[in-house]
Amino acid sequence: MIKSLVPLEAIAGTLTQLWISYNQIERLAGITVCKRLKTLYMSNNKVKEWSEFEKLAELPELSDLLFSGNPLEDRLSKEGRWKMDVINLLPQLRRLDGKMITDIDPLPQPSTETDEKPTAAT
Repeated sequence: MIKSLVPLEAIAGTLTQLWISYNQIERLAGITVCKRLKTLYMSNNKVKEWSEFEKLAELPELSDLLFSGNPLEDRLSKEGRWKMDVINLLPQLRRLDGKMITDIDPLPQPSTETDEKPTAAT
């Protein structure tokens, strides 16, 4: 099982896809050198910290991400924050966890209406 993404430097210049699901990866150290990476499938690993996930923001071409089954995704999904937090961090994504970004239900927007009803002027 893979536990680390270091060293990727030797192939970083040409790597566009990385399929590393079902491993023991906790940290994303080394991923930031993969500037041409478009697809990252790393579901069912051990990433727990948002600070590790934030390293993906340094991948300008990343458009397809599969990250389900990581402790971080599990926790943020239970809190109802996963999808929007990821989209805010990685606005270039087109697919997240197997779904097109346009297919992801937006979070409910806060109501701008007040409980008071307008009264007619007399």
